[in-house]
Amino acid sequence: MQKKGYTLRQILVKTKPNHRKFIRPAGAENRLSHWSSTVLTVFCLVGLMAASGAPPAKSDVELKVGVVQRFGEEPTDEMTLAATTGDRLTVRFDAGDRQQTLQASNVKLQVTMQPLPDPVLEERLVLGSYRSFETAEYSANQWKAKGIEVEVAQPERWQVWAKRDVYKTPLVRRWLLQSLKTQGNQAAFLNTQIVQQVPKTSLVVNGVKYSRDKMEITAAKNLIQVQKGKNAKNSFLYAGPLQLQPNAYGTYTLVNQVPLETYLRGVVPHELDAGAPYAAAEAQAIIARTYALRNLRRFTVDGYELCADTHCQVYKGLTGTVPTTDKAIAATKGKVLTYQNELVDALYSSTTGGVTAHFSDVWNGSDRPYLQIVVDSANSVWNLSQFPLASEQNIRRFINLKQGFNETGANWFRWSRSSTIVQITQDLKRYLQRTKTPFVPFNTIKQLRVVERSPSGRILKLAVQTDTGVIEIHKDDVRSAFMAPRSTLFYLQPIYGADKSVKGYAFVGGGLGHAVGMSQTGAFNLAKVGWSSQQILNFYYPGAQIQPLNESITFWQDRSQQTQPNS
Repeated sequence: MQKKGYTLRQILVKTKPNHRKFIRPAGAENRLSHWSSTVLTVFCLVGLMAASGAPPAKSDVELKVGVVQRFGEEPTDEMTLAATTGDRLTVRFDAGDRQQTLQASNVKLQVTMQPLPDPVLEERLVLGSYRSFETAEYSANQWKAKGIEVEVAQPERWQVWAKRDVYKTPLVRRWLLQSLKTQGNQAAFLNTQIVQQVPKTSLVVNGVKYSRDKMEITAAKNLIQVQKGKNAKNSFLYAGPLQLQPNAYGTYTLVNQVPLETYLRGVVPHELDAGAPYAAAEAQAIIARTYALRNLRRFTVDGYELCADTHCQVYKGLTGTVPTTDKAIAATKGKVLTYQNELVDALYSSTTGGVTAHFSDVWNGSDRPYLQIVVDSANSVWNLSQFPLASEQNIRRFINLKQGFNETGANWFRWSRSSTIVQITQDLKRYLQRTKTPFVPFNTIKQLRVVERSPSGRILKLAVQTDTGVIEIHKDDVRSAFMAPRSTLFYLQPIYGADKSVKGYAFVGGGLGHAVGMSQTGAFNLAKVGWSSQQILNFYYPGAQIQPLNESITFWQDRSQQTQPNS
């Protein structure tokens, strides 16, 4: 079956400042409706700067970034938006049959809990709850292959929902849930709430209060300071208009519409140490640009594209920009990392612990050819073919090896964290309740045991022996289930009491994060010893190529029609 891809040929036409539409490729009318929940918004690039130093583009890719995602979760939530010195804000919102425009140097957004005339049933059929978007999307594709319409959301953890505009009524949702349970699926559940009050935003301008659900805020200088709450430390300067809009969870999101290259100025110095060597900043700029363009579908359910935290990339607007990273962004303008003319899945993490991982070591889904298991060293410190890290004996030797790696000496390169049986039990119960995982109630944990590892040493399956049975935790959920581990590259060391019984465990490991793709710590140190950005990216993404963004490059391919459902 032909893959469905999205490229720059699907040109985005801007008809109004915040209104975008697709020019559909031939034959796409029927497909576009069916796949609306996963369609990737793609933008038109005009006059990209070529490697020869062509003039800057006349227009830039624009992103919609949710910079405050859950405004209204707490009744005390508030934000202050302010223009820069000598400028004024313009606020626009609908007022009946007309649009109202207000101007002020600053405005305040507050939350009021508004009682409803009658209680309202708010219900979603949740088909699965996951730590990451990657595994949630894989699960969504499996449901689609079975003919069930779904959407990916992130109320807290990532979730897959039965699509709300398809499964509209309580009767239909319950019929689907019962059908799934009859087929043996015990993970799906109804999230049902009787809502008696809802958060409503109030806009305070020049001492006058307006109650509005949606508004646009702009400034003549295109710069807006946003302070979250009353703490000045939570203040960030954003370039581009802001829009307050409802999301899928009954609260609001403040969305920054920002050009891609400006967005990178707020990402690169916060994802990579601001004092990093120049080549590392260039590598980070290229990979951050690639990541952003490939992941624009993440928040389709909420009406924007990317978030501003570690579930996407850390983005702080123009707060904290530095000359080195600005120079690296400008020097690499328009450059992305591709494999067979498709943007790579541009994953990266803080510290690998000495070895990178396959995609499937961490998440469910197929491996990417360019995300390989690589010993994170410029030297020959470990032979993976001779000493595979799936072996428990080898992983202990590897983690106790500390010299010769790109990350040697880094804070999270090697670590050991202990936890008592009481704490481990509390952690697991909290995780199972939060994820709605079906389990037999238990009082305490008796033993932890690694059942299966990947060739990169990552834990694929961890068995937890409780007083009522065995619970299995898989892959990256191990980090959600227990507070101690910083990655899934660790071994367990029992801690015995005076009576020879197990009182706890030491988690002895390496790395911080998932370890798929580039190590930011490794890139930093490779740049220090003279590696170029291209050498760094070639090391962490073997077989991938750097090239200027152009209309032939596929941003992302929806492979859901190729995914086989689980038996």
